[in-house]
Amino acid sequence: MPKKVIAVLATLDTKGQEAEFLREQLEALGSRALLVDIGVMNAPATKADLTRAQVARAGGTALADLQAGKSREASQPVMAAGATALLLKRIAKGEVHGVIGLGGLQGTAACTAVMRALPYGLPKVMVSTVASGDTSSYVGISDITMMFSVGDILGLNLFMRKVLANAAGAAHGMAQVKVGLKTARAKGAKPLIGISNLGVLTRGTMLAIELFRQRGYESIVFHAVGTGGRAMELMMKQGIIGAVFDYAMGEISDELFHGLRAGGKERLTVAGPLGLPQVLCPGGSEHLGILVSTPHQLPDRWKDHAHVWHNEVVLAPRLNVKELRTVAREIGKRLQGTTGNAVLMIPKLGTGSYAMPGGPMNDPKGDKAYFEALKAALPSTIEVVERDLHAEDPAFVEEAVDRLIALIEAGRSPRRTATRRRARRA
Repeated sequence: MPKKVIAVLATLDTKGQEAEFLREQLEALGSRALLVDIGVMNAPATKADLTRAQVARAGGTALADLQAGKSREASQPVMAAGATALLLKRIAKGEVHGVIGLGGLQGTAACTAVMRALPYGLPKVMVSTVASGDTSSYVGISDITMMFSVGDILGLNLFMRKVLANAAGAAHGMAQVKVGLKTARAKGAKPLIGISNLGVLTRGTMLAIELFRQRGYESIVFHAVGTGGRAMELMMKQGIIGAVFDYAMGEISDELFHGLRAGGKERLTVAGPLGLPQVLCPGGSEHLGILVSTPHQLPDRWKDHAHVWHNEVVLAPRLNVKELRTVAREIGKRLQGTTGNAVLMIPKLGTGSYAMPGGPMNDPKGDKAYFEALKAALPSTIEVVERDLHAEDPAFVEEAVDRLIALIEAGRSPRRTATRRRARRA
């Protein structure tokens, strides 16, 4: 069996000993190390397989120019970009099977910037001095494994050798795993279905999972709290997800009104241009998720809004009609790139458990205004289906599942649907 290649990202001027030790450990395990030097300033303490000059050049700047600037901060983005470009080429050719990074504050930022650009499923182990704190900015929506080094990564000792040996073992072991991650576009394969979900839609989501399963489809659910939607769309880009039940759109509302579920500017803009079959629902978009600093203390901004406490520090205020119309226009704007192969289903009796009849934020007049604005904002290429049901009603979920499977199995081109077709059922 050919040896697996594990890339080791490190500044070899300050972490050359440690990188060389990783090389030895990986080779003892049966893998081969590819040392990638992302350092700039001082002379390397060991030999790189991909030199800093190669990395800098791949990042668009000559090494001499970076060294003349005498700033690690300024050189970091260039070296990260160069390492990313070099590794992606080798990964595409099947020449790299995992990555280990070594770093403190700056090294962790540089290494994880590279790792976040690499495909899902590729083993990524980041040995870091800052892995015991909030690592969200380093991990982002990637599948990076953070390993706390405990001590600073400055020299070998009996403890650091064990940490690094464990990291080598982790990356080597992950690279041997036989379970692969095939793309959703494999010929003849049923696509993996991405589902966005919020707590106010969980019962409906669980039903959808089961209904898809009964029809022979696997699904992956994303908690639509910002990171979830972004991860779902990155998996679309990487070909892992091949169809979408975008059931929850609270990430759009929170993006506009500074809530904790903000999904970023790209949210809702990916599936359409890729031509992926999608069924959409404005689930959970009638309210926000607001993090408060003092438990159960209602901010002045939301005192005139109907609201629910999702928990003691997360406030869920319902948006008023003016605010909902703003959300509707934004959803329509983001869906302009969807040229077909898509259905928007409107649950006229409420977009989630808070808004349904009997729910604490039920507002039929507000919903009606929201849905009218939403229909007006959509491109004509998206079919609109309105039902006198709430979003978690089994009949609503069953129809959404049926419609998405029909789109998948029909294999329609996104350019064939040129006019809006509206279906209504009393």
